[in-house]
Amino acid sequence: MAPPKKLNARLNVLAGQKLPRQHQAAAKPFLKWAGGKGQLIEKFQQFYPRQLRQQKLKTFYEPFLGSGAVFFNIAQQYGIDSAYLYDINEELILTYRVIQQDVSKLLDFLYRYQKNYLKLDKKQRTEFYYDQRANYNLQRFNIDYDKYSEQWFPRAAQLIFLNRTCYNGLYRVNSKGEFNSPAGDYVNPTICDEQNLLAVHHVLQIAEIKRADFRQVIADLKAESFVYFDPPYRPLSKTANFTSYSRQVFADNEQVELARLFKQLDRKGAKVMLSNSDPKNHDRKDTFFDDLYRGFHIARVPAKRLINSNPKKRGAINEIIVTNYAVG
Repeated sequence: MAPPKKLNARLNVLAGQKLPRQHQAAAKPFLKWAGGKGQLIEKFQQFYPRQLRQQKLKTFYEPFLGSGAVFFNIAQQYGIDSAYLYDINEELILTYRVIQQDVSKLLDFLYRYQKNYLKLDKKQRTEFYYDQRANYNLQRFNIDYDKYSEQWFPRAAQLIFLNRTCYNGLYRVNSKGEFNSPAGDYVNPTICDEQNLLAVHHVLQIAEIKRADFRQVIADLKAESFVYFDPPYRPLSKTANFTSYSRQVFADNEQVELARLFKQLDRKGAKVMLSNSDPKNHDRKDTFFDDLYRGFHIARVPAKRLINSNPKKRGAINEIIVTNYAVG
């Protein structure tokens, strides 16, 4: 990993040129996020619209951005010209925008985090983690999430540090909006992934990034568009909850409203794809999504739940995929 001075020199060279795609490192998600689709991309590609594979769709929309795995795949392989990326999680959007606009300053902070953290022993690392977590929760009251500023650089670095060093890499908040994941136990975590963050920076240059909920997509919609919805998972059981990546709750009422938007986008001619956990994994009689998206194309694909506090429960489940176009 390059120290800050060498890194900044390299960034200054890159700033004035756009590298040919074949010479860029492949960008991949820089955060581990509940419901991230990295391990499903190969299967998802089979469900993308034919027009996307033919590079006839030029604008991509992802209203539940999360880790951005689908965006990174589509932006680098399918020749889109622009993308609109949204999420209601203000910390997530802050971090994406910092990477897009000031990745060199972010890398300076991350370099110091990695240098300081790795020289600590196990006990010191745990203490350092909890100090950073407490500071992260306190400082949220001092951040203006609506106005881009230099305050955002250390904030984005702190989020990445916590994500890289917390237990299971799970971003989780309580009802008060406090990040509450415990410390992880990693020997040599990569806190400053310079090569990937530079690649992410380049890919994000085609994107407009907004803190907004899923309804914003209708106002930004253009012709020849592909919209992918990855809403917070509907809980697999009464005790499961995968919506705690933000303070806001995404209950069945919101799922119903999302289905209405899905149908509205269909009427406007957009190609639309949606994924969620399949409620039939736990109750074969639960036809919630089958009823909600009746008349559209519904498929189920096997997935492995990677994020769970209990490793024994990270087994195979089905993911449901809904499209408003025939696949194939």
